[in-house]
Amino acid sequence: MVVRLLEPGDYGLFAMTQVVLVALNFLNGHSFATSLIQADKVDERRIGQVFAMLLMLNTVLAAGQLLMAPIAADYYNQPQVEVMLRVQALIFFTTPFIAMPTALLSRRLEFRSQGLANMVGAVAGAVTALVMAWFDYGVWALVIAPIVGFASRAMVLTYAARLLVWPVFDMRGAGDLITFGGALTICQLFWIIQSQSDIFIAGRHFDLHDLGLYSEALFLTLIVTGRFLPPINEVAYPAYAEVHKAGRSIAPYFITTLRTVLMVTAPIYVGLALVADEAVYTLFGPKWTEMAPLVAGLALAMPLMALQIVCSPATNAMSKPGAYLMTNGFGAVLFPVLFLTAVNAGPMGLVHAWWFGAPALLLFTLAVTLPKIGARWTDLFSALLPGLLATLAMAMVVLWVKPALPPMPAPLVLVVVGTLGAATYLGVLLTIARPALREIRAFIFHRDLEPA
Repeated sequence: MVVRLLEPGDYGLFAMTQVVLVALNFLNGHSFATSLIQADKVDERRIGQVFAMLLMLNTVLAAGQLLMAPIAADYYNQPQVEVMLRVQALIFFTTPFIAMPTALLSRRLEFRSQGLANMVGAVAGAVTALVMAWFDYGVWALVIAPIVGFASRAMVLTYAARLLVWPVFDMRGAGDLITFGGALTICQLFWIIQSQSDIFIAGRHFDLHDLGLYSEALFLTLIVTGRFLPPINEVAYPAYAEVHKAGRSIAPYFITTLRTVLMVTAPIYVGLALVADEAVYTLFGPKWTEMAPLVAGLALAMPLMALQIVCSPATNAMSKPGAYLMTNGFGAVLFPVLFLTAVNAGPMGLVHAWWFGAPALLLFTLAVTLPKIGARWTDLFSALLPGLLATLAMAMVVLWVKPALPPMPAPLVLVVVGTLGAATYLGVLLTIARPALREIRAFIFHRDLEPA
């Protein structure tokens, strides 16, 4: 609804500020809080030390963003970027009250409170965006909504975790937390370079309209990975850590997670690619129809990115952040080079860069991860094969039926084709992989991590 009320140029302007915000955000200290999850012992002093780190780092980052705001505005030649970045600096002050309680709750394997906090934050942000867009605040609806969402989430998490500890600014004895957290911070830096380089590069080459189309196409195709995968990683990381501490192999659990992720994301993304025209028209309205080819192209790369994203918790849980560092470093070099090469071809050029980058990064990540956790390529391929075959069958049926449909409204096409595609996909899985369907149901509703 917000997208229908705003213009592509609003999203292009907002995307420019996100490059700066996300680039600084990798230093927000979240990785130091994460180090508490895998630590053998945690006392009040250690919690206070991490809390102090978070407060200091985020105060510095907020000040840094205020100083960088005019530089970013000059780089993009968009004066409004400066004011937007100054307001967005408020987000950093919510980070300590999100990262710390999240780590403490995850260590105790308490995810219900985190889910409630995420829900409250999402609803608060969505309502704020909708109200401001309705009253013609334009791009400011996109600026203020995340601030409200993060603040709401921070309040619920802080209450749920009973975070009643004073910061401890004496860092003696915190060397292991700093070392592990520092390694993850470097990994996050590489991830930021990889994930934000397309907007950073395109911001100097595209006009606001084209940049808005590309950024929203990317947003639409990242909804599943951005909403479905982080909770999986948040659950998998402490679960893997407990399995590893118990002296058991992580490999079967890791393969189960990848199989589940593929079986959920592949049909969604391939289906979206096949009905991109109808989906964009129905969800976004006629002024966004130029975005459909971008959505279709990006959707084809996203199942591979989904598999890559869920690899890191396994090696991190084994206190081997070097694997995460290697894979993110590879992506931080690969994607900017591809985007620089393809940017002159316009938005579709960036889409084609994803087609090369996503499979290359996944293969590299698996080559690094599988030996470290003791998993075999053959076991992984066998686990993924049913989902791949079912998705292929679904695509073939949709490609055969869709052109034969009589003229009908786009929403009706989505209903007909979506129902047929889902029935085909589930029918194939029921035939060749019935246990995998039960596994997905158990995974979603019971949050059990059963090995393959």
